[in-house]
Amino acid sequence: MMAALIEISRLDYVYLDGTPALFDVNVTIGEQEFIAFIGQNGSGKTTFSKCLNGLLRPTNGSVTVDGIDTRSKGVIKQLVTKVGYVFQNPDHQLFNDSVEREIAYGPRNIGLPESEVKARVQEAAAVAGVGPDHFATHPFFLTKGLRQRVAIASILALKPRTIIVDEPTTGQDMPQSIEVMNFLQRLWKEEGHTIIIITHEMSIVARYAQRVIALGQGRVLLDGPTREVFSRPDILKQTFVEPPQITRLGQALNPPLPRDVLTVEEMQIAFKGALKQH
Repeated sequence: MMAALIEISRLDYVYLDGTPALFDVNVTIGEQEFIAFIGQNGSGKTTFSKCLNGLLRPTNGSVTVDGIDTRSKGVIKQLVTKVGYVFQNPDHQLFNDSVEREIAYGPRNIGLPESEVKARVQEAAAVAGVGPDHFATHPFFLTKGLRQRVAIASILALKPRTIIVDEPTTGQDMPQSIEVMNFLQRLWKEEGHTIIIITHEMSIVARYAQRVIALGQGRVLLDGPTREVFSRPDILKQTFVEPPQITRLGQALNPPLPRDVLTVEEMQIAFKGALKQH
């Protein structure tokens, strides 16, 4: 049984203006999972994700992160070392005048000694693929892909076990998107992080996510392995989400093809198998 990192119980969230955003959400997130939050705009994805690291506190119910109740006072400095959050636009996250200071900000802010700060900057930058030759550069002079890596490095420097990335591929072409997603996959497989992505790109979800949580109107509609979730197009319609095109093709041709193919490669294998049977 995978150990629980984050436990969400009967979570409701209502914004200060009275707008309800989440209703009775019950989810457990474990160690080294790769999860995608999906759903239409306004479904509650971003609100939910911000409840996981204390950016937002539950109106009702609870969120417990590695044993810490996010409603408790004075726990923010602890929570940032447990769950890191990378914003959709790195420009909304970066504010220091050099890459090195940006990556060092978090460790310094929680009071680590300078020797430890320096070591964490070097380590996080190396893992994120940010070379020392960029350390003196203002982040806004970098490409968007590099700015995103700096934003991720600034989170890695706090050594969280869980990393949430909001729309990791928005505004990037396909090669850049694959590069970012392969990097997140390495953090998951090789560094042992739990990765959560918030995305509208179902092909990205199909290729990378092990588990999918689909939200609609503030409620969890589906939560399970990616194949199982994408094999329920009837429920996904409630949040105006469609499975990837290749999965829809398999569902349209079913039988004899399976309803849960996720990639072109899987479709080719399934199609060859179907031909052999006839």
